[in-house]
Formats: sequence, C-alpha cells, structure tokens
Amino acid sequence: MANEILLMADVLSREKGVEKDVIFQAIEAALATATRKRHREDIEARVAIHHDTGDYDTFRRWEVIDDEEELEFPSRQIRLTQAKLEHADIEVGDFVEEPLQPVEFGRIAAQAAKQVIMQKVREAERERIVAEYQPREGEMISGVVKRIERGDAVVDIGGAEATLSKSGMIPREGLRPGDRIRAILREVRPAVRGPQLFLDRISSNLLVQLFQLEVPEAGEGIIEILSAARDPGLRAKIAVRSNDPKIDPVGACVGIRGSRVQSVSNEIAGERVDIIKWFDDPAQFVINALAPAEVESIIVDEETNAMDVVVDENQLSQAIGRGGQNVRLASELTGWEINIMTDQEAVEKAESESVEVRDMLMKQLDVDEDVAAILVQEGFTSLEEVAYVPKPELMEIEEFDEDLVDELRRRAEDALVTRAIVQEEALKLAAPEQDLVEMDGMDDDTARLLASHGIKSMEDLADCAVDELLEIPGFEKARAEELIMTARAPWFAEAENEPAG
Repeated sequence: MANEILLMADVLSREKGVEKDVIFQAIEAALATATRKRHREDIEARVAIHHDTGDYDTFRRWEVIDDEEELEFPSRQIRLTQAKLEHADIEVGDFVEEPLQPVEFGRIAAQAAKQVIMQKVREAERERIVAEYQPREGEMISGVVKRIERGDAVVDIGGAEATLSKSGMIPREGLRPGDRIRAILREVRPAVRGPQLFLDRISSNLLVQLFQLEVPEAGEGIIEILSAARDPGLRAKIAVRSNDPKIDPVGACVGIRGSRVQSVSNEIAGERVDIIKWFDDPAQFVINALAPAEVESIIVDEETNAMDVVVDENQLSQAIGRGGQNVRLASELTGWEINIMTDQEAVEKAESESVEVRDMLMKQLDVDEDVAAILVQEGFTSLEEVAYVPKPELMEIEEFDEDLVDELRRRAEDALVTRAIVQEEALKLAAPEQDLVEMDGMDDDTARLLASHGIKSMEDLADCAVDELLEIPGFEKARAEELIMTARAPWFAEAENEPAG
C-alpha cells in the first residue's frame, strides 16, 4: 500500500512535471474523502502521508467554535469550553483531532482518488505554466507547429501549448504541422480551463530579437537596434547604431554575403529587410530611412512632429513605395510624420500657407495686406513671434519704422490677451461628463480642455482620431494616443466577450 502511494507520486510527478508535494496533497484529499464516505455520520477527516515511507495516518477532526455559537454540525464541531478540557491552549477556529482507522489505498480507493488527484495536478500545471511563462511576455520563443485549428496554429513550445492566431501570422505564410517557428510571446492569459498563451509573428519586436540572436554584436550591446517597422511578409526596416566606432552597424547586420540578414529574412517568410543607419539629426535619419529614394530638401516642423520631404518627380514613386509602403515604414521607423512631395507641390503648399498666415495676421493685427505680406516674407508666422521677438529684429525690416513696430507689438500682445481670456472662459463653461473625468490617466484640466472642444465623454474621445486632438493647443502625439486608446478599451473588451460566430 505504501509502495503504491510512493510509486503513484513518483510517476505522476515525472509525467505531469509537478512537485511530489502536490501529488501527496491530492492523495491525502482523496483518502480523506474516502474516509468520510465510510462513516454514516457527517464527519470531517484529515490524512497525513509520510513522504519518505508512503505510510499515512488518519484523523477525525472537530472545529472549535465559540460557546455562544449554535452547534450546527455536532458531528464535526465542538464548543471551546469542552475542547479546553483536554487542550488548554486551543482557540476558536482550531481543530481537535483523534486517530481514526485508515481506509486502504487499494484499487477502489485509487479509483476514487483519481479525479481529485487529476484535478490537483491540472491546477498545479496551470500554476506552473503561468509562473514560468508570464514573466516571459514580450520574449521570443521557439516552438513546433502541432496542428492547425480553424486557421489558428497550435504550437508546442516545450512545457506548454500556445496559440498563434491567424491575425498574428505573417500573411500568406502557409504554416503546416511540423514547422519550427520563432514568435513573440504576446500574452499569458489565466483562464478556468487552463492558462492560454498567445504568440505573435507580426510584431516589430520579433524582428529586433531575431537580429539580436543572429548578430553577436547586437546581442552583446555593441550594436543597438533603436527602432523597427514592418509590413509583415513583405518589407521591413530597422535602425541601427554602433557603440564602437570601429564597427559598421549596417555591415555587421548584413553579414558576409548577406548571410545574417538572409537568416532573419528566412525566419519571417522571406520579408525584405532594409538596415538603416541611425542619426541623431532627425532630418538625416529620415533621408536614410527613405533610401533608396534621393531627397532634394526637407522642411522640419517640430511643433507637429512632421517633415515635408521634397523629391524629384522621377523619384516620387520610389520614395512613396507601392501602396505607400516605403514612406509608411520610414515614418514608423523614425517617429516623424513624413509628407512626400515634388518641387511644384512644395511651392504650392508654401504659397498656400503664406496666404493663410497673411490673412490671419491681417485679421488679428488689423493691418493691411502689404504689412502682413512683409511680416510673412520676413518669416513671422504667429502672433507670439510678433509680440515677443526682440524689438531690434523687427526694426531691421526695411519697410518698418519704430512707431509701426511698437504698434504691431502692442496689437499682437492685445490679441494674445484676448485669445487667452476667451480660452479661459471656454474652459470654465466646459462641463465634461463623469466617465471622462474618472477615466484612467485623465486629469481635471485635460478633461475640461477636451470638453471645451466638444469632447465631453469617453465615447466622444474614443471616436476621435489622434490628428483631431493634436489640433487642440498643448496636446502632444503620445499623450493623445494614450488617452484615445484608454477611451477605446471598453470597445475591445466588448469585442473579446462577443461569442464567436
């Protein structure tokens, strides 16, 4: 009997990969259940197995309750006063125990114990999988495709099975059972039926970690991969920088005869990878990212985090790429919004913007077209510049005298004060709804600012595009994206909870 218990614990521990203590606990629970069933009374029992010998002791137990409480279950409860007659130190909530004749752990008892044991084993397996894989979210792991179910791939990753959904596969990849793949462990989601592990092969992070694996210098930190962008299965770009002036980061990532980049490309279904040298100068970085297209000139707008890139008309299609692929990847890689245009389009845009600024200055400063045109020609594009730029700079304008400069500065300051008062009044009158005020990451000032522009609820915010929020003074792109995604979180939750069609 003792040998049977030790053998079962040993076999299940090795087969299921769980600690023997867990198996012993399961057998103890099963034997306690069998003990209770053998007695006519509704008793409580406890079994303690000696892990070294496999022998076990059985105890009947009574829970100690307060003297004031009703003795609801006399067969398994005892009042404190009675318990203290034999156990002076006992307290309410403790248990009084006495030895009981153990049941035999034979074939019938083993069968009765099987369900409890397997349940405990399953619980232990779930805990082990979560404990092992949850800290590895975001890491690249290897596995073998086990089977395809309704378009999704079930992947054996060694200690568990993971799901690579169709949306996480590289388009047109055509995975089959037996294929060995690498993927990012996107999420470990605990669930009643067992933890669910989800993989992703379209993440830019996969590209980065593949290069860190294939390029020793990248794995050691000598070469840094600072950003990556992908059009999965078609084309990708990575930006690299070397911390050692003797090592060319692009050449190191390409490898001898392109061996390293080819290995990465083979892993991601032949995706073409452009390796771009990182530059601290944003304009030069964008020029590199758009290669092989040649750039004629760049206009940088730091306020909107955008660049107007001028190329020759013959280079236009190459700079944009098929379906806008090249410029889209370059924009994602660099973090800048890139607008590709020809010389003619750049001239037309500049003229259009000049007219807009001229009309704004005419209206806000109450000046004629000639004065406004001169200001635009000299590079003044806002009221703030007219009001606060050093006076000598305005005096250098040939057509202006001191009286005109003083008057222009006064009018600009007055217009700014008026605008500030109007904005402050609008904020005071703005009344955001409670769900917007209480939304994660929201503060009262931001909520009122949004409400003053007609965005009064989480639903209103969720419907907004990032560009719409960037039109509100004081909003940065990262902040706008964060708030919109938070507002849309209920949408995603509803979509996940919808039953599969």
